[in-house]
Amino acid sequence: MKKRINSIFVLLLIALVPTLESCKKYPDGPLLSLKSRAERVANVWKVENYKINGSDYTFLVSGYSETFSKNGGYGYFWGILSGSGNWAFQSNDTKIKLTGNDDHSSRTLFIQKLEEKSFWYYYMDGDDKYELHLVPM
Repeated sequence: MKKRINSIFVLLLIALVPTLESCKKYPDGPLLSLKSRAERVANVWKVENYKINGSDYTFLVSGYSETFSKNGGYGYFWGILSGSGNWAFQSNDTKIKLTGNDDHSSRTLFIQKLEEKSFWYYYMDGDDKYELHLVPM
């Protein structure tokens, strides 16, 4: 009887794995998190990787950081340049809308990965794709 229950459990687990994968919110994960999305975004982030149209330009953004607060505040800092505004999830939490920043009125971030230790997104400026991979400071 115990072997039969174990076999049923294994079969159910195998059947559920593809279902769980389809529940994944972002292309690069995570599959499951105990923290809310807002809690995962809320952090001071630094750039680990920066690409423009697929080419690596990480060396250009040394010292750049972004701060997302849980209550929707946003700021960036890069040497003598800084700005602030607000952020909010959009499109079933797959995008973040930044508004009120000094250098642009609004920008949409397309979330690729949102974990406690990594936040990947890209945004479009005309035909150019800017991709940032951030890690906590």
